[in-house]
Amino acid sequence: MADGYENQAPEKLQGKFKAKVICCILGIGCLASWNSMLTIADYYYHAFPDYHPSRVLTVVYQPFALGAIVILAYHESKINTRKRNLIGYTIFTISTLLLIVLDLTTRGRGGIGPYIGLCAIVASFGLAEASVHGGMIGDLSLMCPELIQPFIAGMGASGALTSAFRLMTKAAFVNLNDGLRKGALIFLAISASIQFLCVMLYAYVFPKLPIVNYYRRKAASEGSKTVRADLAAAGIQNQSYSIDDVSNNQRLSNKQLLVQNIDYAVNLALIYLLSLSIFPGFLYENTGQHGLGSWYALVLVAMYNCGNMVGRYTPLVEWLKIENRKGITIVVLSRFLFIPAFYFTAKYGYQGWMIMLVSLLGLTTGHFNVCILITAPKGYTGPEKNALGNLLVVFLTGGIVAGTSLGWLWLIGKKNAF
Repeated sequence: MADGYENQAPEKLQGKFKAKVICCILGIGCLASWNSMLTIADYYYHAFPDYHPSRVLTVVYQPFALGAIVILAYHESKINTRKRNLIGYTIFTISTLLLIVLDLTTRGRGGIGPYIGLCAIVASFGLAEASVHGGMIGDLSLMCPELIQPFIAGMGASGALTSAFRLMTKAAFVNLNDGLRKGALIFLAISASIQFLCVMLYAYVFPKLPIVNYYRRKAASEGSKTVRADLAAAGIQNQSYSIDDVSNNQRLSNKQLLVQNIDYAVNLALIYLLSLSIFPGFLYENTGQHGLGSWYALVLVAMYNCGNMVGRYTPLVEWLKIENRKGITIVVLSRFLFIPAFYFTAKYGYQGWMIMLVSLLGLTTGHFNVCILITAPKGYTGPEKNALGNLLVVFLTGGIVAGTSLGWLWLIGKKNAF
């Protein structure tokens, strides 16, 4: 049965601005829990001083995320996207609350037992991130760049907001007994609230927006099975979009999509390989002692997150957006000059230079990430865009895993920081 929206241009549909705002909030929720872990690392270094928390927790988190996203990407065409994303946000909410329970149960004491429990909860963050990140990028890829960008920008804003909240809570409790722990607990409570908000928005608000329904109907008419539950949640019957298997088989396979977009995929992996080999472990353990004292690492993390957030908005400026494939490859490879720059700045430079470098690292990470994810899906059908979005997230996560592993090389031959 035809409807009034089917023949309308998407920019004329109601709910576009609201969809952008919700996508931004969902993007914040996608990384709020993990960014919370990174941002309260100063507390975990206090509780577990001998276990390299920022490095170990990252290494625990990312393999679970990579393994899960590979499996989900392989089966993406058969997976109910609505259930996938809701399960992911729900796991985020429950796991963040479990961090609070763990800390209250152990009263903030360190030791191997609580640390193993902490690692287990972090592993669940990895599973949730794989579910949400790939599911949302795939879902929004079959829509339009105007919705992909705010989601990715929200992921960047998540880091900036968590850093801001952490600086405020640290300042508020700095002179109180056990203030570091109290600030961390309040911080985790805020993060859990954000995750719960994402569950509600995705379950009850997002699927009912006209512009979202327009693109999901369009994807369903092109053979997508992943959007059926979302259309049903919006009260839309999709019998008119049922198609035969011959039409469905016209979709490019995952292998064909990957071959056609291998440069985008590899560039995404290289972006995060470099960034995560430096952030956060190097910033916490290899930058020495400076005038800011215990605030120094927090300031560096905050500057990276702020740069990352700004970089995810700069592609909105048309002349800053890079769409040329060779151009993207050149600038991605040029970022490896950050490695000697960070090494010599940490060893010989002042803290101002390090803050500038960290900001540039975050800025370029966010900017090139958005350029690739909004450019790659153009020209494909809805089901192909969904599949390609999931494949790109696989390589992105693979780059993060490689980067966090290579980050340990900074410790070779060094008993202490520089």
